[in-house]
Amino acid sequence: MEESLKKLKEFNELRLTQVVNYEKFNHYAIVHHSSSIEGSTLTRVETDLLLDEHITPKGKPIDHSMMVLDHYDALLYAVNPDNLTCRVSTEFIKNINALVMRRTGGIVSTVLGSVDVAKGEYRKSAVTVGQSMPPSYDKVPALIDNLVASVNKELEKSVDPVHRLNLAFDTHFLFVTIHPFYDGNGRTSRLLMNHIQQRSNLPLSLVFLEDKAEYFQALIDTRKKDDLNIFRSFMHSQFQKTLQLEIDKLRESQKPLKGGAFSMIL
Repeated sequence: MEESLKKLKEFNELRLTQVVNYEKFNHYAIVHHSSSIEGSTLTRVETDLLLDEHITPKGKPIDHSMMVLDHYDALLYAVNPDNLTCRVSTEFIKNINALVMRRTGGIVSTVLGSVDVAKGEYRKSAVTVGQSMPPSYDKVPALIDNLVASVNKELEKSVDPVHRLNLAFDTHFLFVTIHPFYDGNGRTSRLLMNHIQQRSNLPLSLVFLEDKAEYFQALIDTRKKDDLNIFRSFMHSQFQKTLQLEIDKLRESQKPLKGGAFSMIL
């Protein structure tokens, strides 16, 4: 946690958020990694081209492009200034999930009726997620209501960055553990996390695709040992990694060009 504060201080001193297009490409990175964790095969370059120029990559499932477009729309909604001063609500969370699943969601039929996955409707049956089984569907509304109440209560407390980061990471974990929807829970949980960070004036977090196995293991171990510090520790490491990459990128851009590069330009 101390390392997160050190990286945050260094990040802020360099004024990285003031770099032209920083926010845009930070958002693109979040969308790429988060969608890839859930199965998208688009590369980072393909993601950028899709979001910038609406060019879909050849030879890849159209659903993967739709997933990326939906995720981007949901991210913009989650960090929209109009949504940063209001209390977090169940409607807000359902809207995020509906946007995440807008183009790829379908109808799930259950004995209790049909659920439209593209409309942010809660599941109506049991599901399994990896090695675990989330709470029974009939407990979902109350569990989400309790989570929302807890988040709003904590947001009224300290604005200390570590407290706010821990709140964002805990909300991420608790939401994805409840698993209220049939699909899009992981993406929604990460967007909810970044909503809390955005409203706390903190840089947004990525979960890196290359760290997917460690991410899933952190979720499993946190549930198994009932210890939120496990997931917090993992997410702090991801937060630090995100900031360090941006710091390194800026410092590299500030280095003088080598003579060969100048000779090509002049």
